Amino acid sequence: MSVATMRPHLSQDDIERLMRGETSEERASIAHRLCRRIATDALTDDEREHAEGIIQILADDTADLVRRTLAIALRNSPRLPREIALKLAQDIESVALPVLEFSPSFTDEDLIELVLAVTASKQSAIAARSGINTELCEIISEHAASEAVVTLARNKTASWTEKAFENSISRFADNDELKTAIVDREYIPVHIAEKLVSLVSGQVFDILVNRHELPAQVAIDLASGARERATIDLVEQADRSQDMPRFVHQLDLNGRLTQSLLMRALCVGHMSFVEHALAELSGVPHSRVWLMVHDAGPRGLAAIFDRAGLPRKLLPAFKAAVSVYHETELDGGTDDKARFRSRMIERVLTQFQAIPKDDLDYLLEKLDAYSEQSAISGGDQGSERIFSAG
Repeated sequence: MSVATMRPHLSQDDIERLMRGETSEERASIAHRLCRRIATDALTDDEREHAEGIIQILADDTADLVRRTLAIALRNSPRLPREIALKLAQDIESVALPVLEFSPSFTDEDLIELVLAVTASKQSAIAARSGINTELCEIISEHAASEAVVTLARNKTASWTEKAFENSISRFADNDELKTAIVDREYIPVHIAEKLVSLVSGQVFDILVNRHELPAQVAIDLASGARERATIDLVEQADRSQDMPRFVHQLDLNGRLTQSLLMRALCVGHMSFVEHALAELSGVPHSRVWLMVHDAGPRGLAAIFDRAGLPRKLLPAFKAAVSVYHETELDGGTDDKARFRSRMIERVLTQFQAIPKDDLDYLLEKLDAYSEQSAISGGDQGSERIFSAG
């Protein structure tokens, strides 16, 4: 079967012109049509052999335009032979980058060797690949140029390890783009977040301390004003703790498990924190505290309240907040936690007026923040009603 039959309207003359020459634009046009058929058609063994011959001719073409056409047309195709993919990877950047970023023809070993041998731009193309495994991630973080490591940090599909984070931060501690990209990742290890506290500032610092879990002592230090821009709130930090009993115990040891902190946490719906805090202060197991708060009626709540040593004057507000918590549900939409917390605060403020001024100021500030977050995402504007109602 002749190669020309791979596409019914592709003439033998087209193939001959591709082999013979003429202008690079003509060869690139023919190359594009041929490569599309190679990438999509079901090929026999003979046809595949012909196709590989054509790919080899295109890869050896003296015109950059032709080689780039080949690279773009077959960048996602497993029919690009590995040896041709490696050849194109060593070509000029306009030819190499599409293949380096997308081609499935490379082995993991190929990619590692390429990272160690190619330019920064080519390293960045590799760092942008989908599904980068842990080994390649560590190699890039340890050996690649800063722009490639930044690309890797922005790659949400890359499998980062603690070693990769360590490598990146130790090598490029002064690179703001990299630090921002790392902070923007969905998850970073706790000890990496701790290191970044002293390396970032401004909005990036706010994102770090409000999105990622920090060690309890770091959170305490920040909330106590150990840093000028101490914007972290212990209530928010507690909600992200992966070990709530330990977090609460650390707060207690440092004298930070105050009645005001518990009230604030309850009013914004951080019930798990409140339960564990009551367990810590009372010495009662968490499972029993849960029953006394949620399933034993007002007497159970009063009993654990007294056992924790909290002042009776706060009990009415505490009861009101627990009641509101049970009546309020997440709506399942974007930023539903923000809307939930806005509703919690609104209802607590309307049901209980004797809130200490400091706590009132705090709740109003949080209400503004949560309402703004809900508004940005199209949430309800219930927070406006509490003020307009007078």
